[in-house]
Amino acid sequence: MFRRVTLALLMAASLLTGVACNNKQSTNPLAHVNSKQPDKVLFDRAMEAMKQRKYDVARITLQTLINTYPDSEYVARAKLTVGEAWYQEGGTTALAQAETEFRDFITFFPNMAEASEAQLKIADIHYRQMEKPDRDYTHARRAEDEYRQLLLQYPDSKLADTARQRLLEVQEVLGEREFRIAHFYFQRGSTLAAIARAKTLTDTYPLYSRSDEALFILGQAYEQQAERTRVAKLDDALKQRLLKSYLDNAATAYSKIVTRYPAMARYQDARRRLAAIDRPVPTPTPEAIAQNKRELASRMVTTRYEHFVNNMAKRPDLTAAIRSGEPTLVDPKETDAPSLAREINSIVTSQMAVKNGSGTVAVEALNAGGKATENQPAPRSAEPPLSPSDVPAQAPSQLNESASGSGEPAAASSTDAKSTSADAKNASSSQKPKKKHHFHIPIPF
Repeated sequence: MFRRVTLALLMAASLLTGVACNNKQSTNPLAHVNSKQPDKVLFDRAMEAMKQRKYDVARITLQTLINTYPDSEYVARAKLTVGEAWYQEGGTTALAQAETEFRDFITFFPNMAEASEAQLKIADIHYRQMEKPDRDYTHARRAEDEYRQLLLQYPDSKLADTARQRLLEVQEVLGEREFRIAHFYFQRGSTLAAIARAKTLTDTYPLYSRSDEALFILGQAYEQQAERTRVAKLDDALKQRLLKSYLDNAATAYSKIVTRYPAMARYQDARRRLAAIDRPVPTPTPEAIAQNKRELASRMVTTRYEHFVNNMAKRPDLTAAIRSGEPTLVDPKETDAPSLAREINSIVTSQMAVKNGSGTVAVEALNAGGKATENQPAPRSAEPPLSPSDVPAQAPSQLNESASGSGEPAAASSTDAKSTSADAKNASSSQKPKKKHHFHIPIPF
């Protein structure tokens, strides 16, 4: 009996040893490599592992090739495939590692044709992680930068057309984000902020699907600025100067709709606004009409159901992106609201200082619809003053605490006032102080 148990244990041990040896040989990339070109054998084995989605095995095999045969002709392709293995594996961590591998490839082999392929993969990593316009736009901005880098650094690459189309899709998402912010500020009455966003959008992304609507918002915002200037207490000469500037800018926005986007929805509205502000209405050229029609035809048309499904998906809806044209490769100078406010303040302050012989003049920003006031020090802040809609309403009287901290109504006589004060002092030692109510305006962006 003892001999049988011993024999069984020995057989089990031998089986375990054999399995371990077989596993060790299976994970050894150099096992059974007897070719005159072992580096090619390793590369082919890694490619077979990639087809079978055994990405960890492929990476180990490729890394063995790189370390063992540093002068092999397959080293460059092996480095690129290591990044590809991480890319195909997916996931946030794997994609980050893939980007590192691709950047290393560009660093070590900048003059190889595959360098443009590595650059495209870097851009695609952020393209895959791009979110909707109302979410975090970090990956969209990174994808835009990387696709631009490919087109600028490798303009003759066979991958340039792919990068150009994806860049147009990314810029559609970024343009939609800017449009929503501009529309929000316009509806809120913050005209300078709306002007800054809408002008930046139309200057940077002229191929955005709702460029005509953005330009119409821009023109209306300038018209609102002109109306606020018209009712402000300013010198007549200064008022006329500002009015002309705002209306000219509004006319420029409307005219661009007529001449650049004559086949889009806001064409007729822009013509009517030009006539209303007594500005000439331009005539679009046949070439501009044909170009705009081609752009509209290149955009995908979706049904209501498809639009609903796209809205429910995690990925942004790219159906409105244009399929022809050249994307913007260099951003123009960005327009920001503080600089617009400083420009207005500078013009009004200098004019009023000359009139009054003093530099102590304060200007409430015209974007708030306020009036210029005199004999007050000029503001130092570079930020535009708050508009009436930005200032929280005063809290109801029942929520405001009195100076004594007791919350009691004011006394009708001096005797009652003294007793109220005494009661407040006695109660202060036994009662907890009331919390003050703070009112904040939520900032959506």
